[in-house]
Amino acid sequence: MAKKVQRRAASRRKLQLLRSLTNSKSVRRRSIILNVLLHFHKLKVKLEEIQREYQNLMAIRNEYFNLLKHIQIPKEVKVEKLGEDQFVVKVRCNRGGDKLVSIVEAFEELGLNVVRARVCCNHFFSMEAIVVAQDQQTTKTKDVTQAILKAIDKQGGERILVT
Repeated sequence: MAKKVQRRAASRRKLQLLRSLTNSKSVRRRSIILNVLLHFHKLKVKLEEIQREYQNLMAIRNEYFNLLKHIQIPKEVKVEKLGEDQFVVKVRCNRGGDKLVSIVEAFEELGLNVVRARVCCNHFFSMEAIVVAQDQQTTKTKDVTQAILKAIDKQGGERILVT
């Protein structure tokens, strides 16, 4: 007899828990179970909808990254003279290879020291640097531009935009 009462109490607790989880107002056991099944079905539908949306977003993201890989950025080299022996050098081109190493080697060949530089290689290679002539020699902006273009061309040919 006591086991029967304990089972009923346990069953009532479980039904009460199910009622509270599904916000059911029903009192009958059958109605509570049907409400729980309906609630599970709604949750399953919501989960499937979220999964479809996630897959669509991932497909869009992957397509975006593939497009970024195929964008061809023309080479852009800009050299401005700051003072007698200082230059501001701005370079922008497709990333890949050891472009930074080649450009720094070109600076060394011209006798230029890099005072400050900022380099970014997220989607394309971008560099902005201030360089100073080592031994007060008169270096022309055109010479620096040509040396940088040759250094970049070592890594592979691209379209050129010189400003």
